Amino acid sequence: MRGEGRVPADRAGVVAKDGVAAPAPALTGGDKGLLALLLFGFAALYLPTYYDLSHTVWASDEQGHGPIILAVALWLLYQQRGALAALPSRPAYWAGVPVFLFALALYAFGRSQSIYLFEVSSQIFLLAGGTLLLLGWPGLKLIWFPLFFLIFMVPLPEVLVTAVTTPLKSAVSAVASSLLYWGGYPVGRAGVIITVGQYQLLVADACAGLNSMFTLEALGMLYMKLMNYTSAGRNLTLALLLVPISFVANIVRVMVLVLVTYHFGDAAGQGFVHGFAGMVLFMVALMIMLVVDKVLNLFWHDNRQGKKA
Repeated sequence: MRGEGRVPADRAGVVAKDGVAAPAPALTGGDKGLLALLLFGFAALYLPTYYDLSHTVWASDEQGHGPIILAVALWLLYQQRGALAALPSRPAYWAGVPVFLFALALYAFGRSQSIYLFEVSSQIFLLAGGTLLLLGWPGLKLIWFPLFFLIFMVPLPEVLVTAVTTPLKSAVSAVASSLLYWGGYPVGRAGVIITVGQYQLLVADACAGLNSMFTLEALGMLYMKLMNYTSAGRNLTLALLLVPISFVANIVRVMVLVLVTYHFGDAAGQGFVHGFAGMVLFMVALMIMLVVDKVLNLFWHDNRQGKKA
């Protein structure tokens, strides 16, 4: 029988006490001061950014989902507050410092040049770098999904949006007009302009563009997170299927607007119902996603976290 030995005191994050390894202490007073400084600096940097976004990008139909994405990401981070507070402080300076400095450089360049892509995306790297400086890799592992979710609030480059949205709008317009024509409606199409009776409707970017698809992808990612699926194959399959799901939902949205305009007039189609059609888009996408999820249950079983085998 071996005698009771000492636990080496130089092991990272381990304190020797009575021969029993104890976890490293949580945030010290200095760490809490650093945390407060980081939070103050984050607010000083990004509150002006959020203010500018609220009067520009977020005020548009195409990227009005930004505040919702931000609110959900903050809520997800708030949900991890207890787990983060319980983590031992194991800073990873060698990784945190470069990431943090890169975030500041990205923010400075984006802010000075009015490039929202860089300015907004820098907050993801800043949060990641700050977490590495305070808690190390275990802390970053806890909050990786909220940080990843923030990607969906980053304004997309206009060149990319135009390049992808134009064929998407054409495809949605073609399918929607064909379905309505087969249904007996007097529908014609010229590019992204749909004619129904005496009315003409232009399929806008918000109705069938890349941004709506991006928003629906975010909705699907959040659904997978809340369901706690652990199978990478299942999550990847559902993520890929969200692309055709969002395409179908956009078709339904356009068809609803065309039918409302045909039966109730142009004022109805461009009024409250036009805004409500956005809710139709998400409701249809959610219903299809739930059906697809049930189908995937036939191939993946018992893969939720915390579920007994």
